[in-house]
Amino acid sequence: MTTAWYVGGRALRALFVVWAAFTLTFAALRMLPGDPVALMLSGRGGFETLTPEQIAATTAELGYDRPLWQQYGSALADAAHGDFGSSLQTGQPVSTMIADALPPTLAVGTAALFLALTGGTLLALLAHLVRSRTGRQLLRSVPSLAVSLPSFWVGLILIQLLSFQWRLFPSLGDSGASSLVLPACTLAIPGAALVAQVLGKSLHTTLQEPYADTVRATGAGPARLLLGHGLRNAAIPAVTVVGFLVGYLIGGAVIVETVFSRPGMGRITQSAVSTQDLPVVQGVVVVAALAFAVVNLAVDLLYPVLDPRIRSTGRLVAS
Repeated sequence: MTTAWYVGGRALRALFVVWAAFTLTFAALRMLPGDPVALMLSGRGGFETLTPEQIAATTAELGYDRPLWQQYGSALADAAHGDFGSSLQTGQPVSTMIADALPPTLAVGTAALFLALTGGTLLALLAHLVRSRTGRQLLRSVPSLAVSLPSFWVGLILIQLLSFQWRLFPSLGDSGASSLVLPACTLAIPGAALVAQVLGKSLHTTLQEPYADTVRATGAGPARLLLGHGLRNAAIPAVTVVGFLVGYLIGGAVIVETVFSRPGMGRITQSAVSTQDLPVVQGVVVVAALAFAVVNLAVDLLYPVLDPRIRSTGRLVAS
């Protein structure tokens, strides 16, 4: 297959992921117990004074009286144009709510992703460069411990130490770059551990291959072998982890923004789920799925750059 087919196939797969996320979310939300219209009217007050006719009129106005397949078709067509409707609780357009909440979440997520990739890569490299056997074993055991730590627990520990005790960073809110440090570190620690685990195992396997013996025979030291040859050849599994990290960061945003009282996608998701605000939940899930799909598409397109053995079929050619 040509490069165009390779790119097109993966782009279609990314679109399928977004469509599947939209469809599954639509179905799951419609199966929830309770009446979203009643919840909306109760949240705005005066529900008890409304007549059944007024409630029915509101239901018809929102389109919830139509068959599910018609609701799905209309919602899908609107979503394709970036229109997710209006919040049932506030009446604000969902696209506006997401646009306002996205920058703070992107700031934390981008910082956390950078820290996770940098910290995980350095940890994996150090575990191979340290000559002490005890030091190597210690460095290789750190990721297994860190990846098992719950995000909310990490956040509370960081707040206790770096905010309350040492007063280095603010514990709550969104007050500038300093307020990003603790939330980003909270998300980055388990992510860095995952990167270190995957990259460390890949480096170990790569450095056992015959070409590594050839490089050593030329007089190259461990650092030159590792940085000049091993790292690039071992990078594909670590790059793959980036796609999983994005999904983890999206999910972790709910916890982190709650723990640190930050505005963002996580906070509006939490509020929308608790009030059964269907349009907001639907919009957030689609945006999250779109981000996940785009990052994984970029990862797929990086594979041939990192390893020439990957052909247009998208498979590794046996060496």
